[in-house]
Amino acid sequence: MPNTSEELRQWVDTQWPHLSLNDFMLKPEFHGPGAAAPQWQALAGDAGFRRYFRLASDPPLLAVLSPPQTEPNEVFLKLTRHLRHHGVLTPAVAAVDLERGFFLIEDLGPTLLLQQLNHDSVEGLYAEALHCLLHMQQCPTEALALPAYDRDRLRAEMNLFCEWFAPRLLGYEPTVADLHMLDRWFTQLENSALEQPTVLVHRDYHSRNLVYRTGGPPGVIDFQDAVVGPITYDLVSLLRDCYIRWSEARVRRWAMSYANIAMQCGVLPLVSEERFMRWFDWMGLQRHIKVLGIFARLSLRDHKHGYLNDLPLVIRYTLDIAKRYEEGGEFVAWFEAKLLPRIEQQPWWNSSP
Repeated sequence: MPNTSEELRQWVDTQWPHLSLNDFMLKPEFHGPGAAAPQWQALAGDAGFRRYFRLASDPPLLAVLSPPQTEPNEVFLKLTRHLRHHGVLTPAVAAVDLERGFFLIEDLGPTLLLQQLNHDSVEGLYAEALHCLLHMQQCPTEALALPAYDRDRLRAEMNLFCEWFAPRLLGYEPTVADLHMLDRWFTQLENSALEQPTVLVHRDYHSRNLVYRTGGPPGVIDFQDAVVGPITYDLVSLLRDCYIRWSEARVRRWAMSYANIAMQCGVLPLVSEERFMRWFDWMGLQRHIKVLGIFARLSLRDHKHGYLNDLPLVIRYTLDIAKRYEEGGEFVAWFEAKLLPRIEQQPWWNSSP
């Protein structure tokens, strides 16, 4: 039987008196022999199966219920320690029970980067986020034994589009000819990804997984699915965020500014602007095709229907970027002929996200 929040609460109560006061700067009234854990508040969940509870301590900690049957808890534990050791701000772990999937971790703050972004603030906030990304990409990966973002993994992700988005969400079953076309297109996107230099890839580096910190670098969360893969993956995840859109002029300027700094630091070998932007654009296409499938699955399988409201922006990214390249023409023509009429009938559709 899955562990419950009540079992987590009982576990936190047993751990609380033994926490290090100095490590977590807990005020004395929240600590000491016989002290009971303070009150807590359930927080909104994420796309996974984890549940979070904010403790009313000073500073606050989070109790986390992370089912070991579905969540890579050992990877999270290893990565949060590794990234912190190399200067990336991730949650410190106060206590853990891997067998039951119970964590007591540092609460990096209540405000996500998305909540602070606007036309005026974005330049400074993205400068911090991009600096943090460069720092993360400089972290050594040899000791982590992370999986490679190889062709099989890239294809399995895009196949979610064929499995969940087209047939199950829209009711369109791809024909054999459709599947051959998609195979050709997906292969080109994979080839572009696999020719890029490889680094540590967070795999979901965007404004909902970065915690706003006043006057400092953002906190980084939700990195437990990290891999070693293409250098542009996290960059395009941030700059073509599924939850907020910026002008293409800004996106290109930010992307190339990052590329130039990465080349100066030796993270990226010397590469032309045209080639880098093609890597960036096509990596974004792979990601957004995957996300169409994931958001459909989150609604249909996991009953997290709010993600449907984010589909119009992801669709717009997919079509707009694919149209820039001759190789994307066949995919765009098919999408607009077969899927777009069905999409336009959906209650979540918005023609100008």
